[in-house]
This record gives sequence, C-alpha cells and structure tokens, in this order.
Amino acid sequence: MGKIFRFYKDVDTDQIIASQYLLYPTIDEMKEHTFESLDPDFAANVRPGDYVVADENFGCGSSREQAPSVLKALGVKAVIAKSFARIFYRNSINIGMPVIVCKELYDNVKAGEEMELDLEAGEIRVGDRKFSCTKLPLKMQSILDQGGLIASLNK
Repeated sequence: MGKIFRFYKDVDTDQIIASQYLLYPTIDEMKEHTFESLDPDFAANVRPGDYVVADENFGCGSSREQAPSVLKALGVKAVIAKSFARIFYRNSINIGMPVIVCKELYDNVKAGEEMELDLEAGEIRVGDRKFSCTKLPLKMQSILDQGGLIASLNK
C-alpha cells in the first residue's frame, strides 16, 4: 500500500524537476526539489512505495530523463495517469519507472488515500474500489523488472 500524491492535467517536466536543478551533479541532489513549484513539501512527504496519480498529458515538455529519475530516486512506485507525454513515458520505461494508464482513477481518488497496484493483473485497489489499468506486455514488464532498458540490455 502506498499513499496517493495527486497532480492535475499537463504537468510538464519543468514542474517535476525545474531546469535550474539540472546543474546539480547527481539525481540524489536533484530529488529534494521534485515538484517544488507545485507541492514544496512533496520530497519531504513522499515515502518509498507511494504513487503519483495525474490527469492527462503527464510529463509533457522537454525530454529530460531526470524527470522520471527523481521520482524513482524518491521511491515512487509508479506514476498512474489518464495519459502521458510520449517522451516521458519512454524515459520512464528506460530507467525502470512504471508508468500506467488508468482513465478512471484520477477522477475517483483524493490525495492522501492509500492504494495498491498489481502490475501483472492490471488492477488498482483503493479501499474497496477496483480500477482496471494498463496491463503491461511481458517484454515491457521484463524491462521494468530488470531496472530499465539499459539494465536489461546489459544483462
């Protein structure tokens, strides 16, 4: 079980991690500034196993790989949204961060609620409610299980 952190439509990569923090030498230094303009307390409050739930077009903007990387470094288990910007989606898979499409979740949950994601079944549970979500193809699930595309290719 993890807590839901809820964000709206069209969250761009600069809102996930602002460009001035890209000058920091490591993701660990950058991660403390995740979502700083939207939720200044996000990095302090998120815990490993928590979830980011968003409306449409999450991760639009630039192609920076640091956006999904800071979320993964903070322990976010997955990002679930109605839709994703294509480059954010691809970068997330490349680094081993699950990104799941679920059209119904955002409109039916609140920030702070506890949820559980079953990637294999393509199911999300929030209390006694169930939501169907993207069930990842086996090849993509294998890439995530190995820590991302680069890790998968190295193995």
